[in-house]
Amino acid sequence: MIFLIFLSGCSLNNENINTNLIKKDFKYKTFALEDRYIMFALEYLRQGNNEEASDLFLKLFENTLKEQYLLEYTKLAFGLKRYDELISYVQKNKNTLDENKNQILKVYILALIQKSELDLAEKEIKNLLKVENEESTNELLGNVYIKKAEYKKAKEIYKKLYKNSSSMSSLLNLSNVMYQFTDEKKEAINLLESYVNVKGCGNIVCSKLLEFYQNDNNIDGVISILKRTYLTFKDEENSQMLDKIYKLLMFYLEKKDINEAIFFLEESGADDNKLLSLYRVTNNYKKANKLVNKLYKDTGNIDYLAQIAIIEFEMAKDKKKVLKSVIKKFEDVLTILDNHVYQNYLGYILIDFDIDVEKGLYYVNKALEKAPDNLAYIDSLAWGLYKQKDCKNAYINMKRVVESTGTNDNEIKLHWEKIKECNK
Repeated sequence: MIFLIFLSGCSLNNENINTNLIKKDFKYKTFALEDRYIMFALEYLRQGNNEEASDLFLKLFENTLKEQYLLEYTKLAFGLKRYDELISYVQKNKNTLDENKNQILKVYILALIQKSELDLAEKEIKNLLKVENEESTNELLGNVYIKKAEYKKAKEIYKKLYKNSSSMSSLLNLSNVMYQFTDEKKEAINLLESYVNVKGCGNIVCSKLLEFYQNDNNIDGVISILKRTYLTFKDEENSQMLDKIYKLLMFYLEKKDINEAIFFLEESGADDNKLLSLYRVTNNYKKANKLVNKLYKDTGNIDYLAQIAIIEFEMAKDKKKVLKSVIKKFEDVLTILDNHVYQNYLGYILIDFDIDVEKGLYYVNKALEKAPDNLAYIDSLAWGLYKQKDCKNAYINMKRVVESTGTNDNEIKLHWEKIKECNK
């Protein structure tokens, strides 16, 4: 057989296999090929060939009657979804089982559940509970009751388990039943909130609580739990999860109140670039100017210099007083960056204030090379052409802008009126 070449180097320390498989127990049947079959089965598992391994363990059980082999077979058969076959073999042998009986019966019960043989599964679980009253076995009974739509019975089991053990699994099972099936959504959420207040937000309970808040469209609840989770992962220096939580948190913060988003960013220091953009969106130029100057000083990133120029221009009451400073900053930036946003910004300033219309159009056209359909850039182009008295082409370009956006914007409306008059 092909496995003979592996026998000398095959490891017996497979984490899925109990090393007791290779031990002899003379109260069982003697099988001359037992050791070889074990080695073959282990090699099949190493190769990921669970089908062949399962068949070998079944043969080992049939030839030795050792329960450990039946246990390994049932686990593999369950994973392979051979439920009918598994159920049949266990039913034939369960009355003779001894040392591995409970473990085998649990897999057998799971197979019964998969086949929707719920009454039989319930009976087997109750018999098992007479022997071992373990939490996992009780949880299994609760799962059967859920599948049978006997939700109050399931709730009582999980409630008792949580009272006795305060385990996370019993809490999650209890809250799920209450939220989904017994119309106790508020009570389920309160239960999880109480746990989180004591244990913190670094586990699956917070994920479940977040799910309930999202289902209820409780934005305040969602934000609260995301903030706690963010701080937990920040303390644990888990950057991958932190980034995911941050993005979700910012989505909900901005959805609820942009000022609350700003406050969070100010307090947490999570993302200064995002904070800068929110300052600008809310026209908070004073804070934006302070922050962008700090970022430029700390990093030397030339992009921040362009943003300093924009903020300086936008916050100025008398824009003519800052034109020289703003233009100089943009020109310095554009000697290094080939950025169409900044090219259009500088170009429009040069055009609108009649500083150098020709140079302004040069920058605007550079921007349009990169973004030919950008309506803001086309507006700048039309305005520059108007300033050069090229009314026909100014009209053609401005008409394109107006047809796409209308004239609700005051600046576009002004340009359109001027250019229409020029084109008569």
